[in-house]
Amino acid sequence: MIEIIGLHHISLSVTNLEECKHFYGNILGLNEIKRPNFDFNGAWYEIGHQQLHLIVHPESNTLRNKEYVDTKDGHIAIRVEDYDAAVKHLMENNVPLLENHGSKSGFIQVFCLDPSNNLIELNIDDKE
Repeated sequence: MIEIIGLHHISLSVTNLEECKHFYGNILGLNEIKRPNFDFNGAWYEIGHQQLHLIVHPESNTLRNKEYVDTKDGHIAIRVEDYDAAVKHLMENNVPLLENHGSKSGFIQVFCLDPSNNLIELNIDDKE
């Protein structure tokens, strides 16, 4: 059996690195961290003790071709401190989103899209 001790990072394929760096760094407020000098473009970010790796790879088969939020698509979920402030901030920055209150998951969720149409979930526990 494999003894898993945690999640280290998630990688997402992106097409426009500068637009995505603006989204993850400025809109979501993630801290960009040092990345090795690979022979392809990308950026790395901290998410708590884990990392998010953006990889510029326009030919990727993992890029969503939908320009709307579909909550059943593959996505990453990020826990936020203040749900209402997160939704307000996304709306102020014209980020496409879909809120989901009362989910059977036990989370209050807002799903949004990055500039490469990757699906991102921001959530908090539903304490109701």
